[in-house]
Amino acid sequence: MRTVARPLRLLLAVMALSLAVAAPAHAADYRYWSFWRTGPGAGWAFATEGPATARPVDGEVNGFRFAVSSDSATSAAPRHAPDFAAVCGDTPREEGAKRVAVVVDFGTAADAPEGSRPPSPDQRAACARVPEDATSAEALAAVAKPLRYSGDGLLCAIFGYPRTGCGEQVAPDRTARGDVTASARPEQEPNQESTQEDEAEDGGPSLGLLAGAAAVLALGAAAVVQARRRRR
Repeated sequence: MRTVARPLRLLLAVMALSLAVAAPAHAADYRYWSFWRTGPGAGWAFATEGPATARPVDGEVNGFRFAVSSDSATSAAPRHAPDFAAVCGDTPREEGAKRVAVVVDFGTAADAPEGSRPPSPDQRAACARVPEDATSAEALAAVAKPLRYSGDGLLCAIFGYPRTGCGEQVAPDRTARGDVTASARPEQEPNQESTQEDEAEDGGPSLGLLAGAAAVLALGAAAVVQARRRRR
């Protein structure tokens, strides 16, 4: 029994490894405006709620960054330092109002949609003086029009950038070129070759990986058979 058990354990380990290799390796990336908040003396923190419901206090800095990422853990923060005094230092406080420093970072050329470039300058900051109960969205609207939203309330454009699109999915390995995945371009009819390439690029199992896994499994099975013959 010991002679057979060892190859069986090896085979099970190989099967687990082959399944891990064949599993998708990349999460989907999206091109969108992320929302960041901070207080005096603090760094950027990814906002836990959207600008339409967030209500900043006087002295707070709100940041918006256009970039490609899959989630908050990989999202890029605004490159402009969250310095309230530098943005709102010359804006006096008024009764019944609050001051919110708004930082807008249009991102890099790699983040831009295909055929577009970030506006110049690619980072802007302004002081919004708004009513005390105003939301972050209202503070943004006070200094960064025109804004564009999707039908479900997703922030699509600040200062009119980008001109079109809203939260498109981007192939992980095509981020630097600003290409949108085929699923986001239904008008394209990819041929069989390009479809296979896309599956490999999206983290799916390639033919080489599957063939290698099959070969290793075959070796494991042969080891089991050989062990049984020895036992007989």
